[in-house]
Amino acid sequence: MVKRPTDKRSIDKRVAEASGRAEPVAEKARLELEFDRPSLLGSLFGQYDQNLITLENRLGVYIQARGNHVVVEGEPAGIARARDVLTDLYGRIERGLVVDSGDVEAAITMSTDSSTEGLAVKPGGPPAMIRTRRKTIVARTAAQADYIDVLGRNDVIFALGPAGTGKTYLAVAQAVSQLVAGSVDRLILSRPAVEAGERLGFLPGDMREKVDPYLRPLYDALYDMLPSEQVERRIASGEIEIAPIAFMRGRTLAHAFVILDEAQNTTPLQMKMFLTRFGEGSRMVICGDPNQVDLPDPGKSGLADAVNRLDGIPGLAVQRFTSKDVVRHPIVGRIVDAYEGPNA
Repeated sequence: MVKRPTDKRSIDKRVAEASGRAEPVAEKARLELEFDRPSLLGSLFGQYDQNLITLENRLGVYIQARGNHVVVEGEPAGIARARDVLTDLYGRIERGLVVDSGDVEAAITMSTDSSTEGLAVKPGGPPAMIRTRRKTIVARTAAQADYIDVLGRNDVIFALGPAGTGKTYLAVAQAVSQLVAGSVDRLILSRPAVEAGERLGFLPGDMREKVDPYLRPLYDALYDMLPSEQVERRIASGEIEIAPIAFMRGRTLAHAFVILDEAQNTTPLQMKMFLTRFGEGSRMVICGDPNQVDLPDPGKSGLADAVNRLDGIPGLAVQRFTSKDVVRHPIVGRIVDAYEGPNA
């Protein structure tokens, strides 16, 4: 364990520094938490107490751990949030889930979000999650919890928002979960073959080698969910199909989980063609960022057109994400805000 100062003056100084105040706070509260399984506290605190240090820096509190007791001091609001974060993370570890630095940051963010009330991600309650062969994916934001819910209930789902919010990743997780469970027979992953602002020219190789660079993010997600040998075997057998959107024309996609990624780069005609492939026993997820259109005419995006036409239709859901839902490095959310703010 990392040594921390224990005298009152040092604690006041740490709380003041963490909360950004020039002078120590006048009024402090104190809370003591007790965890009944000391063997889990190493995972809760993190290597060299890094998780506790993150909580101190982000919430303006001072945390001291002794055995299975944790003392939190600081302003009441910060203490309440630290309590919620610690109990939420401890509950995840009790359920056998791995907690990393991203989970800590996400739990801190969610502790400020009043929209989490009543959701499956409410601190201390069971989190919204998707189980796959290789890992269990847990919602890190309130919007992700909503998204996991609609992925399990609706036939067609539009997921809109910036990069890094888990739109495609969670959709692939849900698709793999249903494929392994047998509720669908096939998993079909597609995206338009449009370059992001550059022309790559002629690409050598057969058809798969030509389109693979465009579909690499989908492969990456698949290998996160399934052992590599299973991915290759299921691709070879046709259970998993990865293809550009042009290959969808004329087909009926029945008993399949179908994902269209980078949908903002479809034209309205391509989107109509894709949506009308929907067959019996299927589920379709359309993911995209309306603010990152790479078409020659960004105003003619099939994603925006489809959402305007179809939002509100029974059986169809639209899940919107914002920069607050970015689950990559926290700076990514700030970058998104900078590009989409008033000076964009």
